[in-house]
Amino acid sequence: MSNILVKRKLRLSTSIGLISFLLTLGLTSAWQATQASTPQQLAQATTAQNAPAELKNLLTQVDAAASKGDAKGVLQFYAPNFTHGDGLNLQTLEKSLVSLWQRYPKLQYSTKLLSAKSEGNAIIAETETKIIGSPSANSKNLALDATIKSRQRVVGGKIVRQDILSERTQLTSGTNPPQVDIKLPQQVKVGQKYNFDAIVKEPLGDDFLLGTALEEPIRPDKYLSPTSVDLQLLTSGGVFKEGQAPSIPGNQWVSAVILRGNGMTMVTQRLQVVKK
Repeated sequence: MSNILVKRKLRLSTSIGLISFLLTLGLTSAWQATQASTPQQLAQATTAQNAPAELKNLLTQVDAAASKGDAKGVLQFYAPNFTHGDGLNLQTLEKSLVSLWQRYPKLQYSTKLLSAKSEGNAIIAETETKIIGSPSANSKNLALDATIKSRQRVVGGKIVRQDILSERTQLTSGTNPPQVDIKLPQQVKVGQKYNFDAIVKEPLGDDFLLGTALEEPIRPDKYLSPTSVDLQLLTSGGVFKEGQAPSIPGNQWVSAVILRGNGMTMVTQRLQVVKK
């Protein structure tokens, strides 16, 4: 049994990358209804509590529509020249959404507006989106739980730019997936060493653990190309790794995969690599 599991390969990184698109879904059409609001009102809307009521109401409505997996309905609120901090464009976005919703047809969205302010003819908004996906045959019975914060630049009711500020995605399967506590800095400087710990929180008993940690540069091709993961037998209650940031600024996905006899957990967080 253990020999088979040690050699097992997982192809999960596609799901991780595609999740990053989801946080804009509850935002775009909502801004069209706020065009009647004055710049002063928008400039003062710095929290969810004092944002225009029509904006908050439409966020809820669009979350419901996104849960139906209507890619065309979502894309109509993106500008043709849309750009993304990870190097994506409108065409890549459409392919990614369709691919993701085929794998996870039961995603549920809940978007919260954190802040909104005017900047010339643009609106700069920060949002936090919670995404829950129940196990399904399409996803090979993986459950999904993601929380993503991002910043959007909106002009004329269309998103023209998006940047991911932070993200955490957890995929689980089985009857008793390990409960994993991740310790990873949100930001490091180029060339800096850092520690990445993924600790199993509950007692293991007689269970053995298989797992690994991996780092991936965030690039457009990574959103659609899965990465195989080789699992190794773990001699301690988790994965502990010292990493080193690349020599150029950018973003990395840092993941831990931990498997035991009756469950698997994969947790991924975004690591920002900045100039010194």
